[in-house]
Amino acid sequence: MNNLYIVLIIFGGLILLLVIIGMFAAGAYNSLVRLRNLTVNAFAQIDVQLQRRHDLIPNLVETAKAYMKHERETLEAVISARNTAASARQQAADDPTNPNNIRRSAEAEGSLSGAMTRFFALSESYPDLKADKTIASLSGELTTTENQIASSRQSYNDTVLQYNNTREVFPTIIFASIFNFQPGAFFQIEDVQARKAPKVSFG
Repeated sequence: MNNLYIVLIIFGGLILLLVIIGMFAAGAYNSLVRLRNLTVNAFAQIDVQLQRRHDLIPNLVETAKAYMKHERETLEAVISARNTAASARQQAADDPTNPNNIRRSAEAEGSLSGAMTRFFALSESYPDLKADKTIASLSGELTTTENQIASSRQSYNDTVLQYNNTREVFPTIIFASIFNFQPGAFFQIEDVQARKAPKVSFG
């Protein structure tokens, strides 16, 4: 009788332990899902602004061609960087939970920012270009978009930090590994010069 009682106590204890572990696993899983979804949503806000940026640049370059006829290499470099960034942005938008997609998009945006910075620096030598009303309007929209990108990027990075902190603490990291929750990637531009939004001084 005593042995049966002991077995029942042990069995009950094991069941209780499994219930506690199960409840904790469910809580950890739900928390990770919620934070990952917030991260995806935060990237969607960046994506909207990046797409706006990519839509504005070809119009800006096309208008500038009439004035910068001898700067073909610079203009082509901007369009090439824009196309690469647009492609990387689309991949990141398709799967923002993949940290490699986010990194590639951030790197491509850094290259695009560098190309745009060179474009605007060169455009200072063309007074007629600076006086063009279409250029002034497009550059104003681009400046607003760049500021919104910076704000959205900060919000996204804050969300990723919260997700990563939750994911990496013990014992949540065990369940993150079991359920394949990858660490989030920050949207960072590695080039120091490219960290600054391109200076737009038309108009």
